[in-house]
This record gives sequence, structure tokens and C-alpha cells, in this order.
Amino acid sequence: MSIDAKPARQSVANPVSASEKINLLGFSPKGMEQLFVEHGEKPFRAKQLLQWIYLRRVTDFAEMTDLSKSIRGWLEAGYEISVPEVTLDKTASDGTRKWVQRMEGGNSIETIAIPDGNRITLCVSSQVGCVLDCTFCSTAQQGFNRNLSTAEIVGQLWVANELMGPKAAHRAPSNNTPTGTNAITNVVMMGMGEPLANYQQVMPAMQLFTSDWGFGLSRKRVTVSTSGLVPYIDKLAADTDVALAISLHAPNDELRTEIMSINSRYPLDELLAACDRYVDGKAYKTHVTYEYVMLGGVNDKPEHARELFKLLKDRPAKLNLIPFNPFPQAGYERSSDEAITKFQKILMNAGLMTTVRRTRGDDIDAACGQLVGQVKDRSRRRERWEKLGRIPVRTESGKS
Repeated sequence: MSIDAKPARQSVANPVSASEKINLLGFSPKGMEQLFVEHGEKPFRAKQLLQWIYLRRVTDFAEMTDLSKSIRGWLEAGYEISVPEVTLDKTASDGTRKWVQRMEGGNSIETIAIPDGNRITLCVSSQVGCVLDCTFCSTAQQGFNRNLSTAEIVGQLWVANELMGPKAAHRAPSNNTPTGTNAITNVVMMGMGEPLANYQQVMPAMQLFTSDWGFGLSRKRVTVSTSGLVPYIDKLAADTDVALAISLHAPNDELRTEIMSINSRYPLDELLAACDRYVDGKAYKTHVTYEYVMLGGVNDKPEHARELFKLLKDRPAKLNLIPFNPFPQAGYERSSDEAITKFQKILMNAGLMTTVRRTRGDDIDAACGQLVGQVKDRSRRRERWEKLGRIPVRTESGKS
């Protein structure tokens, strides 16, 4: 799997530029300190710049008045603050908001903001398309083009804060610990793509999400969702304390391999052992959330529920049942409300905490499994799925 670290050039902050300037959104806090050291500056200057970018959302170096003219000079000469261009901004009847954002190479990705009381959760994409090929996911059927850069991942949260909440206060520089100006309260890496397949770019983004000098989000409020790349789950455990969600979707290897080919490489025993290691002895990792999409007649029978309980009963687990969100030519149907309720009751009565996710944003194709963007498929997967007659037809706007 290749890593493409090229920054986004299209921007709502800066006009399209033909320059080859380096996008500062691609630097982790430590990376920013190193940048200043390499330019002969004190490391604390990096924090001043980070405050301007993430707390005040200022993109013009000339306005960064606590930085010297010489610093602003080399920043202007070789660097920029550039975020993806929003080409579609749509709000669902339930308040869910979807942005289609254009990336380099003619591709687009989708980012979803989900309001719920005082919380706004942002569903962030990590790839153009998805490197995996789960059969029930519309994103997977679009194929795969490339990994997003750190700047393109971070840019999604920067844009969401700019568009969802009040404008950042361009207040005078302060030596106090920053408080942040986030409209977004929670981030889930559950958008387009498999985050752990793009680990080198996702990890610096999460450091910015949780740093006091970045977006300042609590680690409990940042979640990485994976289909089960076991080595990277272990690496994630060593590198961070963010929350972990697992796309499980089946209670046994035979069925899971049928709908998620990744299971043939990392079967359930290996996956669940990695999840156990992830929470072992970590203060911020009290449980793992297991996601389970409900496919009518496929994985929603009472015997599946009982098998699932045996799989998770001795683990620090929370189960989240997700009604399948259909898309054209999906090949699956949503489980009935009766089947979902019965499935949940079996698990709850057995003692496993089980919730049912309320479907959000399905009237604008913003629900779980419906994100597609615009993908120039390099994997030839789309071609294979078309031969099977199971590829959705999209319009230019990215909507079915």
C-alpha cells in the first residue's frame, strides 16, 4: 500500500496555487518544532504558529504578529496553509451535513458532520476510495485511488470547524494554554477508507487532533475505526490512547471472510487478541466498540446473536448494531426492525452492552457505508464489481 504525502492545493482559505509550497497542515506538533529548529529558531515558536493555525484559524502569515518578520518571510516563501475545496455542501433533514471535497488528481472525498445535542461528531476520510473490499460498503465498490496526506486529513476538521461554528476570534497572542475554538467535539476516523492502511499519515493527524496546540480534543473523543489490520492495531496501542472501534459484522470466520475479505488474512482469533492487547492496562482504553452492520437474512439471526455473545462475553466490549444503509445494486437488504430488536434483546439479556445506531443522513447518502465521493479507481475493483452487476451508478455530484 503506497503512501502519498502530497498536500492538498485547493483551498477555501487560499486560492488555487501552482506553487510547490509545503502545506503546514501536514506537520505534527513535534514535526513543527523540528521545522523551526532546522530554520535556526527556538522550538517554542512552533507553538505560536500552531496557535495561529488551529486556534485562530489564521492562514495569512502577515497577520501572525508575534512571529518575527524573518520567520514570516521564510514561511511565506516556502510554506502555505491550504485546505480542500468544498464542492458540495448539503444538509439532511436530521441536521447531518455532508461536504464533498476535491483533492489533487481529480478525486473527491466526503466528510460528514453529525449533530447530537451539544455534540457534533465529524466522520473523517483517510483514503480516496478504500483499499479494502467489504461487499456491503458503497465506498469499497468505488475502488481505491490513493491514501490521503496528513494535510488532507487535518484539513477536513479545519474546514468543519470553520463552516459549522462561529468564526475563530483573531485575539491577541497569549502565553496562556490555549482553549481552542472547535465547533466539532468528536472525531471518528470512519469516513472513506481504512485508516490503519494509511497509518503514516493518519497518526500525525491524530496527534494534531489531540494536542493542546492543535485542536485540543480529548483522546476519548477521537476514535479510529478499522476492519482489522492486526499489526497496526498493536502499533496504535503503542503510539496513542485514542478510542478503538472494530468493524466486526460477523460472529464467525466463515461468514466474516465471505463479506470482508480482510478476515482471511487476520481471522477473528488474531483480531480479538489484538483488541484485548489494545485495552490492557491503558487508562483511556476502557473498552473496544465493535460495529455490526445488520444485513437482512445474512448475519441477523438469533443464532448469530448467541454466537456473537460467546465471542465477546469475556472482553471489555460494547456492541453497536448498525442498520444496513442500502445503495443501488448493493445486493443486501436492511434487517427488519423486529429482527434488530430481537437480536439486541438476546445480547442485552445475556449481559453484553448493545446499542442500535440511529441512522443519520441517509436522505443525502451520508449514512454509514454510503460514502463514495469521486474515485479514479486504480485497483480495477470497480471493473470486477461491474461484471457482477453490483456497482452503483453515480451522478457528477456524487449522489445516486
